[in-house]
Amino acid sequence: MADQERFVQQAMEYMPALYSAALRMTRNPSDAEDLVQETYLRAYRAFEGFQEGTNLKAWLYRILTNTFINSYRAKQRRPEIADVEDVEDLYLYHRIGGQQGFRLGRSAEDEVLDLFTDDEVKAAIETLPDAFRIAVILADVEGFSYKEISEITDVPVGTVMSRIHRGRRALQKALGEYGLEKGLVGGQAGDA
Repeated sequence: MADQERFVQQAMEYMPALYSAALRMTRNPSDAEDLVQETYLRAYRAFEGFQEGTNLKAWLYRILTNTFINSYRAKQRRPEIADVEDVEDLYLYHRIGGQQGFRLGRSAEDEVLDLFTDDEVKAAIETLPDAFRIAVILADVEGFSYKEISEITDVPVGTVMSRIHRGRRALQKALGEYGLEKGLVGGQAGDA
């Protein structure tokens, strides 16, 4: 009974963040709910083996990621049903700090991203292969370090760094091409 109470007290606070990550992985609200339920079921069953004092959030994300990889990648993709209201996007996520924090220290990338709609950024992220999308989401949206992502996805740190780099380059290319098409950026956007 003590483990059950400890699990509820410690692990349940991460449910909203896990759901957001699951939604980005599955691209479908009902699949995301199923993935989070399965994650919590597996975590609860394995909680007695969880080492107190280690990173519980990373442990839960590892279970979530492994469950996604094992269960959802193998399934044939269904037609995508996306409710824009339910999808938390990368663009708005970085703006949570408020308008004052938002205006201070803006990079050139932030200025260019202002030219794109949330849907365009989301669509670019969704075009990434699963391995790149998961790595980019865990790094740039969820804020995990390379080492934590390595532990979550069970791949070497070098592979994590490569996937993040390649995922970011693919996003840059997709958004650059879109910007060129729409005349939002100059002719140098896609050049590296």
